[in-house]
Amino acid sequence: MQEMNKPIQLEGGYCNSLTQYSRFITREVQIGNIPMGGSNPIRIQSMTTTDTMDTLGTVEQTIRMVESGCEYVRITAPSIKEAENLANIKKELRLRGYDVPLIADIHFTPNAAESAARIVEKVRVNPGNYADKKKFENLAYTQDTYQTELERIYKKFTPLVKICKEYGTAMRIGTNHGSLSDRIMSHYGDTPRGMVESAMEFIRMCEDLKFYNLCISMKASNTQVMVQAYRLLVETMVKEGMNYPLHLGVTEAGDGEDGRIKSAVGIGTLLADGLGDTIRVSLTEDPEFEAPVARALANRYPPNPLKGELERIKDFASPFRGAGGYNPFQHKRRVTNEIENLGAHQVPRVIINIEQENLKDPAILNPVGYNYSALLDKYNLTDQACDMVYLGDQLPSFSFPGGLKQLYNYATWLKLVDKQNCHPIFSLADFNSAQQKDEKLNFVKILAEELNVEQLINLDKAVLVLSTNAENAMQTLRSAFVKLLAAGIKIPVIVERTFDKLTIDDFQLYSSTDLGGLLIDGFGDGVWINAPEIPLSVINSTSFGILQATRTRISKTEYISCPSCGRTLFDLQETTQAIRARTSHLKGIKIGIMGCIVNGPGEMADADYGYVGAGVDRITLYRGQEVVKKNVNTANAINELIEIIKGDGNWVPPTP
Repeated sequence: MQEMNKPIQLEGGYCNSLTQYSRFITREVQIGNIPMGGSNPIRIQSMTTTDTMDTLGTVEQTIRMVESGCEYVRITAPSIKEAENLANIKKELRLRGYDVPLIADIHFTPNAAESAARIVEKVRVNPGNYADKKKFENLAYTQDTYQTELERIYKKFTPLVKICKEYGTAMRIGTNHGSLSDRIMSHYGDTPRGMVESAMEFIRMCEDLKFYNLCISMKASNTQVMVQAYRLLVETMVKEGMNYPLHLGVTEAGDGEDGRIKSAVGIGTLLADGLGDTIRVSLTEDPEFEAPVARALANRYPPNPLKGELERIKDFASPFRGAGGYNPFQHKRRVTNEIENLGAHQVPRVIINIEQENLKDPAILNPVGYNYSALLDKYNLTDQACDMVYLGDQLPSFSFPGGLKQLYNYATWLKLVDKQNCHPIFSLADFNSAQQKDEKLNFVKILAEELNVEQLINLDKAVLVLSTNAENAMQTLRSAFVKLLAAGIKIPVIVERTFDKLTIDDFQLYSSTDLGGLLIDGFGDGVWINAPEIPLSVINSTSFGILQATRTRISKTEYISCPSCGRTLFDLQETTQAIRARTSHLKGIKIGIMGCIVNGPGEMADADYGYVGAGVDRITLYRGQEVVKKNVNTANAINELIEIIKGDGNWVPPTP
């Protein structure tokens, strides 16, 4: 590698710093007239959803995407005819004054990739199905047969690399969790390590051929897997003297609030780690709606690394690496004591601040999951009913539902006549000096940057509420958790974050990044989000959405839905909404909705059931990775899917 592109030595780690934002320096890669990596800003991209053979339709959608903020535009090329038509698309765009770099998306077909590489500025190949095999077979590969396959792939891959070198075309080696080849699966299984090795094999081939104009991605619909894979990739690259730029994305994130939260959890966590050079947010919506979400995520972080960052000594290895059993490459929830319904094996809890609400009206609890019926004078709980509410110094004039804990500032709690289900919140100094405490559950608020573990050793019947005023909130909070781990302190911790003067969209993205990154690392026994300008219903749904996206608490049906592209065989947005309307009450069930065989069944590896386009007006239905029904007429496919769910005993009637 060139001297200027030497990677930072991280002593076996994956990022510059766990305690402050510090962007990891990568090799600069030229993609048309817009370079990526190095000291360049985080680039924004998306993918067209039109038929690639529809030249004008693709051109017009590309223009809308550019106007919405896309700096690169990806277009599917499933066969050589689509690859060749990229020339017509590019010509028309240039005639209209748009010189946006184009990226060809390739699956399965080396001849299409070789054709596209002569036309566009970048090609994306998936090592799981480019000259490799994915037949969902459990094949046993010996070391010899494994190496023989690798040599065969090298020969098939070499022509594309030579064309890219000749034409100055960049390449993305894009591993997807759900489409690892049978060969990789035989050695590494369906794991982040398998994803990394799948990409590294192709990277090593490129380097052997002296081709370095690469960027790499590790995409998954499971945010834990996605984050772990990118971290492992960086660690592995650094060990081998590489620092290729990273393309970040969560596959099949879905639409609306769910899609945005899930994308922010995965992408935002890595951005906070200082990783990522280009972003694609995958939503089951028109592609021009993706770029603004990606830009909002990127804008939280400085566009350029600090001067001299290459020479800075990093703090990852000590004292954090391995402290208290912390492993950033594997989700392991921090071990805590159980106090009431907090900590240990209990799911993370949700606290909502209602101190500014009208505490004379029981209907104020409707937005937080307790629907009040005035006629019956009773509450009906939803699947997303919060666990606790904070009232500060305010007293309600109505009776709360029995399962809802109330939190009060200590001085106000002392004055309560009836303390049933009511618990105090202290400062640490007040807790240590208090003559009266709750016999079952107390909350002690501490700033993460002021945490002194020696002061926590004798806390009894207490839960920490950990907050921060630091700009680098996630890193500051993570540092505090690692201190607790290293000291062997097992007090449960509620993570509190306050967001002021944000739009609803930015609120969801920022809170998902800050809290999601901690939960993915196994930190946090509950979440408490304050946002004075945001409706309670949004705060509550976002809190549960973050827990769902991090796989730490499942409260609703999850939809693993691809963002649509030119390969899609039905209206994904309309179908996703139709399936959601029929199945959204199935708490904990994961349903994959894939437009074609390229994305499904591989990309819905996590799904319990799958709905995959198989042809015009034809759907294939899956149970996990198993095909249950083929070539189902589209008009009957949702009903057939529901019958499969019923047959498995996983159906419950929706609540009237």
